[in-house]
Amino acid sequence: MPKTAFLRPRRTVVADPMVSLGGLLRDWLPRQRWFAGKDRPVTDLTLLSMTELFPGCLHLLVQTDHAPVPVPGGGTPAGDCYQLLLGVRQHLSPRLGRALVGRAEQGPFAGMTVYDALHDPRSAQLLLERLRHPGSAGPLRFECDPSVSVPAGLPPRLLDAEQSNSSLVYGDEFILKLFRRIQPGVNPDLEVPGALAGQGCRRVPAPVAWFRTTQPQEATLGVLQPYLRDASDGWTLALRALSTGDDFTAQAHELGQATAEVHLALAAAFPAGTHGESGRTAEAMTERLDSAAHCVPALKPFVPGLRAAFGALATCDAGPPAQRIHGDLHLGQVLWAGREWFVIDFEGEPSRPLNERRSAHSPVRDIAGMLRSFDYAARQRRPWRPEWARRCREAFCAGYASRAGWDPRKKHGLLRAYETDRAVYEVLYEARHRPDWLPVPMAAIERLAVRGD
Repeated sequence: MPKTAFLRPRRTVVADPMVSLGGLLRDWLPRQRWFAGKDRPVTDLTLLSMTELFPGCLHLLVQTDHAPVPVPGGGTPAGDCYQLLLGVRQHLSPRLGRALVGRAEQGPFAGMTVYDALHDPRSAQLLLERLRHPGSAGPLRFECDPSVSVPAGLPPRLLDAEQSNSSLVYGDEFILKLFRRIQPGVNPDLEVPGALAGQGCRRVPAPVAWFRTTQPQEATLGVLQPYLRDASDGWTLALRALSTGDDFTAQAHELGQATAEVHLALAAAFPAGTHGESGRTAEAMTERLDSAAHCVPALKPFVPGLRAAFGALATCDAGPPAQRIHGDLHLGQVLWAGREWFVIDFEGEPSRPLNERRSAHSPVRDIAGMLRSFDYAARQRRPWRPEWARRCREAFCAGYASRAGWDPRKKHGLLRAYETDRAVYEVLYEARHRPDWLPVPMAAIERLAVRGD
């Protein structure tokens, strides 16, 4: 079992809540956007912990097992741990119909209706009260920044746009992100913004309150931060510019500057890393490529050219030192509020192990992610406007260079390798979740493999 997997508790002979919930969750979980195992049928569920947060609301950590799926190199993917907040009541209000999980037919909750409590305003408000008043509930620990006052009674609303997590906005003043897929350890989305606040970096909203569990192992469960009202994400702004024919280079230039400022603050907050790209980086990229090609046959003709991009790491410019980075930077992870850019969502790619997301990487990885995002945006309209993407990429790199003291455009081999690695990740993601979007990263794959741009 991977080091990041939870240790399973011993089964007891008392009434097992999963007798009531197991069948319902086995059907309900795969339909949720944040469920990562859609391509792997759930074969078993194990209850890792259950805490009654308040009457009628249960906090659960559930481990999923999946039907064996061979992966390159042998073995099968490990199961996942998910955080659930479930409401249990006799009858469900019609306004909560979307939240329905099902009706328990047996076990300790027999005859009761089970639903996702995050859709229930009362449960959401009581959860905020827990965060406003530090303390414990079973293995759960609620903590906060004592210098920040969170008002009581802020009306909650559940955001629909989240993919891998769930977020509640309270009174347009604060936003609570609940991590759905849980791994042992401190989540970077708590650790990094807190450290950046200590550096005086204003580009990232600082944590106000958070909660974690101590059982079966220490893990971060949710983070409350200031909500940037009237903010627009970079993706929406880019698409708007494309639809109206407006230029986006000024915004891209400022975004490059903001990214460099965050990287500089990260380097100061987490001193670590050395110059150069080790052979292990190229090996890891090649392994990800081989795994993706195994799952997406369309990649196979381009594998030799893509491997060459990774192999060039051994001889190209070493680039800047490895450091803590964002890890999943793209236009959807930045917000324009007031007259400046903010960077959010430091969780990294949820599919990656937590220790990998918390380790040092080349800042070029973040830069490559944003450059790929400009290409994604440009391809959302027909005819495709490659010149729009090129101008934005150029402006972003120029803005970055003006703050960072080094120019990504002069690290051609390094940037090509990281763009290639990102495009391979995108191919696998789109093939699994949005097949209609697969041509977008495949166009980049063809360019990177054949022309080496």
